[in-house]
Amino acid sequence: MQKKMISAAVLAVLMLNSAQALAASMSGGMQETPATQDGLSNQSKKAKSLDTVTVTGSLIPQSQVETATPVFTITGDQMKAQGFTSVAQALQASSFATGSVQGNSTSASFTQGAETMSIFGLDPGYVKYLIDGRPMGNFPALYNGSGAFNNLTSIPAAMVDHIDILPGGQSSLYGSDAIAGVVNIVLKKKVDAPVVDVRYGWYGDGGGSDRRIYLADSFTAGKFNITTGLQYENVSPIWGTDRDLTKQFYTNGTSPAVASRDFLVNSSTKVRNSYVDPNKLVPGACGSTTGLFGGTEGYQYRKNSGNYCGSFDSPGYRTLKNDKEIANLYTHATFDATDNLQLYGDLLYNYDQEKYATGSSYTWWGTSADFGAFYDPNLKDLVNLQRGFAPEEVGGYNSIMNKTIENSYMLTLGGKGVIGESNWDYDINFTHSDDHLNERKFARWTDSIDGYFEDRVLGPQLGTFKGYPIYAPNYSAFYQPVPVSDFRGFTGYTTTNSKTWDNIIRGQVTNTSAFKVGGGDAGVALALEGGNQGWDYSPDARLMDGGVWGTTAVQGAGHRSRFAGTAELSMPLLKELVMDTSLRYDNYSVSGKHVDHTTYNVGLEYRPIESLLLRGKYGSAFKMPTLPDEYQGMSGYYNTVTDYYNCAQAGYAGANIGNCPNKYYNSQFFGQKSGNTALKPITATVWNYGFVWSPITNMSWSVDYYHFDIRNEVDQQDADVLSQQEYLCRSGAIDINSASCQQALSQIVRLPQTTPEFLGDISTIYTPKVNVARERLNALTSSFQYLWKLGSYGALALNASYSDILRHDRQPYPGDPMIDLLRNPYYSTDFKTKVNASATWSINKWSTTLYANRYGSTPNYLASTLNNYTSEGTGKLAPWFQYNASVTYNAMDSLALSFVVNNLFNTMPPEDDSYPGTSGSPYNGTNYNVYGRSFYVQATYKFGKTH
Repeated sequence: MQKKMISAAVLAVLMLNSAQALAASMSGGMQETPATQDGLSNQSKKAKSLDTVTVTGSLIPQSQVETATPVFTITGDQMKAQGFTSVAQALQASSFATGSVQGNSTSASFTQGAETMSIFGLDPGYVKYLIDGRPMGNFPALYNGSGAFNNLTSIPAAMVDHIDILPGGQSSLYGSDAIAGVVNIVLKKKVDAPVVDVRYGWYGDGGGSDRRIYLADSFTAGKFNITTGLQYENVSPIWGTDRDLTKQFYTNGTSPAVASRDFLVNSSTKVRNSYVDPNKLVPGACGSTTGLFGGTEGYQYRKNSGNYCGSFDSPGYRTLKNDKEIANLYTHATFDATDNLQLYGDLLYNYDQEKYATGSSYTWWGTSADFGAFYDPNLKDLVNLQRGFAPEEVGGYNSIMNKTIENSYMLTLGGKGVIGESNWDYDINFTHSDDHLNERKFARWTDSIDGYFEDRVLGPQLGTFKGYPIYAPNYSAFYQPVPVSDFRGFTGYTTTNSKTWDNIIRGQVTNTSAFKVGGGDAGVALALEGGNQGWDYSPDARLMDGGVWGTTAVQGAGHRSRFAGTAELSMPLLKELVMDTSLRYDNYSVSGKHVDHTTYNVGLEYRPIESLLLRGKYGSAFKMPTLPDEYQGMSGYYNTVTDYYNCAQAGYAGANIGNCPNKYYNSQFFGQKSGNTALKPITATVWNYGFVWSPITNMSWSVDYYHFDIRNEVDQQDADVLSQQEYLCRSGAIDINSASCQQALSQIVRLPQTTPEFLGDISTIYTPKVNVARERLNALTSSFQYLWKLGSYGALALNASYSDILRHDRQPYPGDPMIDLLRNPYYSTDFKTKVNASATWSINKWSTTLYANRYGSTPNYLASTLNNYTSEGTGKLAPWFQYNASVTYNAMDSLALSFVVNNLFNTMPPEDDSYPGTSGSPYNGTNYNVYGRSFYVQATYKFGKTH
């Protein structure tokens, strides 16, 4: 029986490496298959590789395809057949990627030029990304302005051999970050002939045209082997004007469509009907603006507010998909120095230029930012002015796009081989990764733009009225378009530079038959690694000193060193039962202090019969606080907090705290936040169990259940909790001399005391990042594969993958109740379920694939706003279905022609009529996109193959 299993494993490996003849016969979906790595070319090593296979999820080569660690694989051929045009797209479509993430569709986000994924709705930073088994460097900019993450945008899809996805905690092998799972992107190590691949794509509704060329070749000269690939891709943007749902304000929502407030005078003293009618200020005022926004600007009315000048079409002037220019170079080289030593090197270089526009909603001027409300003696009222800029004024939004340029590379040099005549293999390597980011963002210069409107509209200050400045504006000038030359006089670009770097030296030894136990040979792996890493985010100085109107930034920089040791032991206790254990110790040096953590994992594989595998794992995982978590610079904000001590002094505490005078119940303070070098590791207890059943040849069905209990998650400290703690310390409920009290008191600064019974008002509260949150999650996954050989009719490959989030709770702060994220839509809009399936039919020179992806229901806008499903209008959206289809024709051995249609039925996001008419994008951009149907034609030519 064991021999049959080994033969099956070897056959699976050979099938993976020779799938070209079947034209992606298994390209219908994710498969539970092993990853393979290239090895020594000497005969002893070749013989050894027939017995074992290196798999992602174990340091020890395995003799079984399936192990205690579920591994789901998608090959490069599968990505092509399923219609995926990028690595990010393929990963985000996987059934495990149920979480909402920001990306190109998230206007004005901190990282609009980057793409990532979320496994099971956990933080994107909880996924460990590897390239050829080595850690991928972090993106220099911060996800949502706070967290470090990996950018998947520039990974060259044409150079990918396959991608392994390992859901569940994997830190005992891969270290920090591997809480939600591990993604290993394995690049091609050899091509069998020089290849040229060209692809052109376009969208049926316009925009997004895609041009890509890929060149690759392998060379051999004696003991030297090298494989080199080049990929270049250029993608045009998709604008909001290209899609019906985003070219104007929503017309089918809970309120009529409301035009943008491009020219607005607003009273600060009125609650209702606060807009000052333009015709009251200048007869026919909006008539001067009608040429803006393509001739759609005009006199508008907003219910309960009043009249102004605006356009219904202003939402369309932003990008939904970035303009991209990406170039990649990949080289893999080996040199067989001796029978026991192979030297190798890998280089992956990426250039990624992204351009995008955030639109008129983020391109405006108003008095509220720098002048505040002012007194108009002619209106005898306090008012504010607001002014949006139309494309005719800016010279076209395509001329003021933001641009980011990322230059990154990953270089590995190493040697591997066999120690003498023993069974011990070794691998020693050094990896350096480097990522530089240049952000050139459109900006309004504070002094210039304020000065422009002060000179032309506000005029000189005429004194003060009850502390407010007095201006008598020239409203005729206010309701006039701004010439493009004037606009360019008070705008420009900031330049922000940032970088990350990582150095790792690693040594590993493995032995697949270190000693014998009851079921056969035990395998051992030992590894040591050490290195350092750094992060530096240096914004344009004008973003730091107020020189940019309406925009700020936060700087930060830091570095740390680390080392780790890993041990793995795989023992066949019986022929049917294998136990795999791993242990890892990580130690980080942070600002002179050492932070360490140990993780472990125990896995069992039981095969009661040849066709059935029962498996399970139990262990721990961790994530070291990121460098931005530790070293992000100081920034400020304003908020309100309850002053619990002064409320108690006034006689209001506990149940009657709500009656406390507003002076203390809503005490305004200036907050300061920053990173924290004293943070502890985020820790997790993780386990999974499941089965793999192969009832007949070429059929496999697996089901796995996952559990995560994550503690010490990093979040900003809660000012309200600090105020409560101060009260408890000052009232004697907690020893005021305790370390926790002294810390809390030091973070709250008060004004001087003015009355004996009350402390001075709260002035400043320092709220750094702290370890406070907890998260629990249970998930179920299932996959199915069947290759049905049809004789003269070819072969049919059927694949399916399913994920269901059974439980997801989060506790923001110790003592807070756990929030059920599946039933509290304000806190999460993730998909609860995702399922995809495919069918690939291959016959002779033809292969065709139909791929379907079902995204489960999500809360509608009103539910996520009100945090319930019971109020009128709340509910869940219908599931979203997308279908892709492809056909490949191998015209000759040297030429393959392909045609792909993505989103076959041009399906838009499910209708969400709970959005109001003020929305210009009535769908959740972190879950859905409105790109629609796209088409791709592709030709692959291999030189030297003429049959």
